[in-house]
Amino acid sequence: MSLNTVTLVGRVGGDPDVKYFESGAVKCSLTLAVKRISRNSDEPDWFNLELWGKPAETAANYVKKGGLIGVSGALKFDTWQDRNTGVNRSKPIVKVDRLELLGSRRDNEGGGESGYSGGGEEF
Repeated sequence: MSLNTVTLVGRVGGDPDVKYFESGAVKCSLTLAVKRISRNSDEPDWFNLELWGKPAETAANYVKKGGLIGVSGALKFDTWQDRNTGVNRSKPIVKVDRLELLGSRRDNEGGGESGYSGGGEEF
């Protein structure tokens, strides 16, 4: 048996990068800052997120830099060959299946940071 599941809650590092394809598909890329509870440092761990379809459309319309979101999905690795050195490279990406908008509506609209309100909208 194998299992590949990732669940994260954190703040969005920048506005969504959205791409619309001729096929009608929608792709959204985001970065997510997540504080690690056991670490003494204030530096967050950063994750690259990739969303497709309805979650991508929701992120494009409602997610803004600094917004609090929850995601779940699977870890994948993008691989490529460096053009200058020819060395194989890879980058971990969380392919998001489920997106939840957390915090108050004011948080999601770019207002203050009042924190997690206990509710959320799932997409």
